[in-house]
Amino acid sequence: MALYEHTVMSRQDISAQQAEALNDTIKGLIEQGGGSVAKIEYWGLRNLTYRVKKNRKAHYSLLAVDCPPAAMAEVERQLSINEDVLRWLTVRVEELDLELSPLLARRERERERERERTPREDATAEAAD
Repeated sequence: MALYEHTVMSRQDISAQQAEALNDTIKGLIEQGGGSVAKIEYWGLRNLTYRVKKNRKAHYSLLAVDCPPAAMAEVERQLSINEDVLRWLTVRVEELDLELSPLLARRERERERERERTPREDATAEAAD
């Protein structure tokens, strides 16, 4: 079986739950084709550099996939029919990267910084009183 990184951009006017449901649909298609999904990352609603099919934003998702080429061809065929999908990109890779993507890793670091700042600010405010 081949290893792939598959990125999907879906329309801005669908909800995050619908974008997650699209990921589950893709996962189901891959599993029906005899493959497996090692990870799914939902990156959220992000701005586009230029309009794509009259959309200024898109929901992004990244999937790390291990499946036969025929299963990935079926996924791409289904995505080309789906009206909610703006674009997708499938890249064949030598090995799957199961760590957090740089985008999500940066978000995690920012959240942890916020968590660290909040208690300190509360302690400073109490000391001033």
